[in-house]
Amino acid sequence: MTGTIAGLASITPASGFVGPLEALVIGAVAGILCQEAVNLVRNKLRIDDTLDVFAVHGVGGIFGTIMIAALGHGAWVAQLGALVIVGVFTFVITLALVKLVALVTPIRVDLETETNGLDLAAHGERAYDFMS
Repeated sequence: MTGTIAGLASITPASGFVGPLEALVIGAVAGILCQEAVNLVRNKLRIDDTLDVFAVHGVGGIFGTIMIAALGHGAWVAQLGALVIVGVFTFVITLALVKLVALVTPIRVDLETETNGLDLAAHGERAYDFMS
């Protein structure tokens, strides 16, 4: 499933600029690239990326944007410049939103709640009873 979503996320930026054969190549390479990004983020960097959003959509989108220039349908300066602008904008807005939310409610739960599970803390019951 991750490879399929990665292919779709990667071809989205390039979809108006490439043909079907180029789209298949971008999707195939993106599937492998994004799966490796998932392994890196999850296993090596140990970042909790829920649903692998950055590893699939972020890396896939970046790859698709770069492929526009690599396949000769866009200027390198324009593509890389757009990636920098979008990256900085996204980082700044995300940081501002995290700080804003942190003023209202805690971003993280305590270690005990995380260990016991959020279902038990929030709802007073376990979603899955593995002991029976």
